[in-house]
This record gives sequence, structure tokens and C-alpha cells, in this order.
Amino acid sequence: MKTKISICLGNCTHLFFIVTQGVLKSGSLMFILIILNSGRSSAQNAKTDSLLSILRNTNEDTTKVKTLNDLSDRLYLNGEYDNAITYAQQAKTIAEKIVIPLQANRGWAKGIARSLNNIGVIYKEQGNYPKALELYFKALKIYENIRQSDGTLGSKKNIATLLMNIGNIYYYQDDIDKTLEYYQKSLIIRKEIGDNKGIAISLNNIANIYGNQGDYPKALEQYFIALDIFEEIKDNGNIAASISNIGDIYMNQGKTKEALQQFFKSLKIMEEMGDKNGVTAAYINLGSIYTDIKKYSEAEKYLNKALSLSKEIGNKEAIKSTYDNLSKLNSITGNWRLAYDYHKLYILYKDSLVNEENTRKSVRTEMNFAFNKKEYATRLEQEKKDIISKEENQKQTIVIASVSLGLVLVVILALVILRSLRQNQKKNKIITQQKELVENQKKTVEEKQKEVLDSIHYAKRIQTALITSEKYINKNLNRLMNN
Repeated sequence: MKTKISICLGNCTHLFFIVTQGVLKSGSLMFILIILNSGRSSAQNAKTDSLLSILRNTNEDTTKVKTLNDLSDRLYLNGEYDNAITYAQQAKTIAEKIVIPLQANRGWAKGIARSLNNIGVIYKEQGNYPKALELYFKALKIYENIRQSDGTLGSKKNIATLLMNIGNIYYYQDDIDKTLEYYQKSLIIRKEIGDNKGIAISLNNIANIYGNQGDYPKALEQYFIALDIFEEIKDNGNIAASISNIGDIYMNQGKTKEALQQFFKSLKIMEEMGDKNGVTAAYINLGSIYTDIKKYSEAEKYLNKALSLSKEIGNKEAIKSTYDNLSKLNSITGNWRLAYDYHKLYILYKDSLVNEENTRKSVRTEMNFAFNKKEYATRLEQEKKDIISKEENQKQTIVIASVSLGLVLVVILALVILRSLRQNQKKNKIITQQKELVENQKKTVEEKQKEVLDSIHYAKRIQTALITSEKYINKNLNRLMNN
């Protein structure tokens, strides 16, 4: 079945790629169909000229970054990938030169993120999936930083877009689990901000995964929800694509009547829009179904229309698929000569496309090898840094532990000394008190001793006085007696 994958450029211009993921019941391989508005119209050339004019007269400011990104978008749509990536790189360089760090100016930061996303889209188109993924993640980090600082609606919308683009890269690398993971993350944010178109795109992409896995009921459920939203917002291109995808599911379920109804609805819308790629896809689908239900004239009519239109627009995949269906149709109807001729043409285009794909694969392999080699070298360098960092941390831990132990010992020693000083102070206080007591006792003894001596001296004086008087009396008595 064919699946329709949405990607988004920096200005959120949605592009849808229908890629081969299986075979229809009739055995007809579906073709790669890029649903884009023609990028080579005079109106678009005028727009490109206008942007170049603005660029020539603009200084290095946010306007120049935006203009460069717009030019990158425009040239990408025109298929001029080299020029597109050049302008995106210029926008990124100017923004990075003026904004250091990114948080200094959200406008510049957004310009850098948009440039990274645009370059990522171009690398994706060139098959360099690792490089595209690297750039998407860088852009995502910038938008997440902006979101954390201001929580703006635009930041969330850009984050949802990048999550979807990251999911697409994993899809192209056949990592279905990662694909669903990032599609679901994108869907959650789009529901948070009420982005109806984004919700429908996410649902469409998720439905593609279910369809590829053969879970047709789940795929139809998601497709119909997406279709309702696209009809509500009157997005005709996506309405036609959703209807076509629903037709593919019915076709794989063997419900040819329902499939025909869906493909005719899609065809009508594509014709009204003038979308030749979409019309070609519808013609091939109708030719394949009519072959299955044995309406061979109808099948031939639509397959011839598909062949003519696919040659007009130069869609090799569509030409190849048409030749394959015509070969099978003529084989069934017995036109062996035509069947053989158509089969040879089918093989010719198949080989041509296989060679182109092999070339792309070779380029992708070389790019992946270079990227993986770089990643390995980066990882080794990081591991080396981690080892050095670990050793430094261990040294720091030892130093800190040693210093801490030393400080603990110093504190313990200080406490011991303090305790000793306090004990000495107590002893000294006791000694002082004892000394004072002894001094006081000595003083008391001395005072008592003095009192005793004073008493003795006093008694002696009295005695002496008494003795003197007695002598004096005796003397006088003797003198009187002699007289």
C-alpha cells in the first residue's frame, strides 16, 4: 500500500510523500508520489526574485535571517537542494554570530533552529539520515530551551513539527517503534495547543504505520478521524490524500467497491486542484482495481491516462508502475505481444530506478559510515574524558576525605586541649582557693599569736610595774625604819 508521510520545513510548510510499502492485491507495486505544489511557476519565481531583492537590501538582522530561511524553503520546493542548503547555512551562520549565548535573544535562537531544521530536511531528501537526525535534535534542543523560558505557543508548535520530522527519519530507517514514539509525542503536543491540522497530520502518519503492519481497522480509524479534521478546516489537498489512503486500505482488504468510491472522490479533488501527481496516482489505482474485477476496458482506459500523464510530468516511478499494470492487463486479456513489450519497458524503468536507488544507498552508506566513524571517535573521546574526569573526581574525593579527616583530628585535638585547659583551670582555682584558705588561716594564727604576745608583754609590764613598786615600798620602809 502507499503511505503518505508528512514533513515540515522551518516555516511549517507541509509536504507529503507517498512511499512504497507493499503490493496491492493485483500485484501492482504502488509508486512514489510527491504531492507538492509546482515550484516552478511564474508566481513562485516572482516570489523568489522578491526575496532576493529583500536580501540584497537587508542588514544582518532578524529580517535577513528570516529572508534567507524563506529562500531556503522556496528553493527546496523547487528541487534546488544545493542552493537551499547554502541559504539555510547562511541564515544559521548570521544568527549564531550575533547570538551568544542562544538565550540572549529568542528571535535569533528561533532563526538558528529554523535553519537547522531546513538543512535537516534537505539532508533527509539527499538520503543522509544520520546528519538529518543530528540537525533535527539540535533544533529541538533550542526550541525546548525557548519553551522552558517563555512557554510560547510557537515554540510548542515547532517542537511538535521537529518531533514529527524525527519520527519520519526513523520511519525511513525502518525503526517502527521509534517512529511511533515520536509521532505520538508530536500528537500529544498538538492536542495541547489545539493545532487541528497538526493533529490530523500526526493521525495520518500513525495510521500509515498501522496500515503497513496490516492492522487495517486501526489504520482506518485514524484515517477517518484525520479526514474529518481536514474536511472541517477545508484542506482539500489533505482531504484527497486521506481519501486515497482509505481507498488503499479497502483495496488491501479486498473491498473493491468501497475502494473505487474512495479513489473516484480523491480523483475529483485532485483534478479540481490541478494536481497532476495526485491524478496520476488515482488513475493507476483505478486501473489496478478494474483489472482485479475484470473490467478490462475501464482498466486500460485509466492506465493509458496514467501513462500519458506520468510521462508528461516525468514521474519515473509512476511510469514504471503503469507499465507493470499494463503488462499484467494484456497478459490476462491474451495480448501477449503487448504484454511482453510493456514488461520490457517495466524492467527498463525498474532497473533505472534500482540503479538510482543503489546510488543513493551507496551515498547513504558512505555517509552513514562517515557519521558512525565520527560518532565512534566522539564516543571514544568522551569515554576518555569520562575516565579522566572519574580519576580527577577520585583524586578530589581522596583530597576532600584527607582534608576532612585532618579537620576532624584537629577538632578532636582542640577539644582535648580545651578539656585539659578547663581541668587545669579547675585545679588552679582549687589551689588558689586552698592557698587563700592557708593564707587566711596563717593570718588568723599570726593575729592570735600577736594577741598572745601582746598579753604576755602586757602582763610583763604589769609584773614589772608591780615589782618596781614593791622595791620602792621596801626601800622606803627600810629608810623609815632606820630613821
